[in-house]
Amino acid sequence: MPYLFTSESVSEGHPDKVADQISDALIDNFLAFDPASKVACETLVTTGQVVLAGEIKTDTYLDVQKITRDVIRKIGYTKSEYMFEANSCGIFSALHDQSADINQGVDRKVENADFETLANAQGAGDQGMMFGYATNETDNFMPLPLDLAHAILREMSQIRNNELDLMPYLRPDAKSQVTIEYSDDDQPIRIDTIVVSTQHDDFADDDTMLAKIKNDIINIVIPRVKAAQKAELHGLFTDNITYYINPTGKFVIGGPHGDTGLTGRKIIVDTYGGKGAHGGGAFSGKDPSKVDRSAAYATRHIAKNLVAAGLCDQVLVQVSYAIGVAKPCGLYVNTYGTAKVDMHDGAIAEKVGQIFDMRPYAIEQRLKLRNPIYSETAAYGHMGRKNEIVKKTFGSNGQSKEVEVELFTWEKLDFVDQIKQAFGL
Repeated sequence: MPYLFTSESVSEGHPDKVADQISDALIDNFLAFDPASKVACETLVTTGQVVLAGEIKTDTYLDVQKITRDVIRKIGYTKSEYMFEANSCGIFSALHDQSADINQGVDRKVENADFETLANAQGAGDQGMMFGYATNETDNFMPLPLDLAHAILREMSQIRNNELDLMPYLRPDAKSQVTIEYSDDDQPIRIDTIVVSTQHDDFADDDTMLAKIKNDIINIVIPRVKAAQKAELHGLFTDNITYYINPTGKFVIGGPHGDTGLTGRKIIVDTYGGKGAHGGGAFSGKDPSKVDRSAAYATRHIAKNLVAAGLCDQVLVQVSYAIGVAKPCGLYVNTYGTAKVDMHDGAIAEKVGQIFDMRPYAIEQRLKLRNPIYSETAAYGHMGRKNEIVKKTFGSNGQSKEVEVELFTWEKLDFVDQIKQAFGL
């Protein structure tokens, strides 16, 4: 029987995402000047205030206020009427040293050691389980409802930042939601419902406002999103889509003034929109020694390469750890009955464990995670993004540094040939 599945996304101006972006900007700056930094940074944003809290072990010193204000300014909170503005908001820092009890399980100094010694010496930064997922229903191996929800808000952000005359009333805070009907064999049939709530400037007349925003979303934003999809998905965009555009009506008060934002409260938006599973650990604000982040990227890397290799149509990969221990407690694979090889999922998992080294140090090295690559992950999802090499400039407290980094390394399809060979595909 056909079924409906829904995923949501939030814009870079959503208060929780503001917090995520500040936390990850701090991570990037610490790693840029000291790649060995250990950081767990939480951010809270509310009316006119930012609170930074967390644990740091680093050899560098940063102007965290400047970094925070730069992030807020880039997002677009630059007007006093937003009641949260880059130049005037208060910033309180409660960052302090990392616990030596935690650090002793992660930072085991081994002089002049080879890879194997280092990989066995660095334990996981915490216990827990992490999941990666991939499906062949989109070109980027992401679930379609989430992919479209992200695309709607990215298009609105593009308009707000670069095409000011097109929808000049847009403010930074926004949410989207897409419901898709699937067939019995898990194929998308049609888009059932699209929900968009966007913060906006005040209008003289509320009815005019609602009509204008709804018309622009349906006739400007959605056609652009449709045009960006592969041709076989265009048929999902029918005239029978149910739209809820700003369904509560007026949405002038938004951002951190409308709702308090916290790091790590959008973990489903950050991953797979509710498909697959989630271990519960947030990503933003954590350096890669925290397996909540690094192992979630590593399991996505595995899942995407398995599907791209043709091993299965969709797959969920789980890994788990004990704090301070390098070797994972377990590796689990679920192909949802879509495997193209005559093997049980347990046997597939065993072979996957032979292909991919899941010790934390090995993950850091394989995916180049000790580089300042995290600001780009903090809005519009950590998965399904474009792998590319970019130059980034960091400057704080009189320091300046330009680095070339590779973004979203976990999205590379660099293990496809090895998987095909291992499984005889």
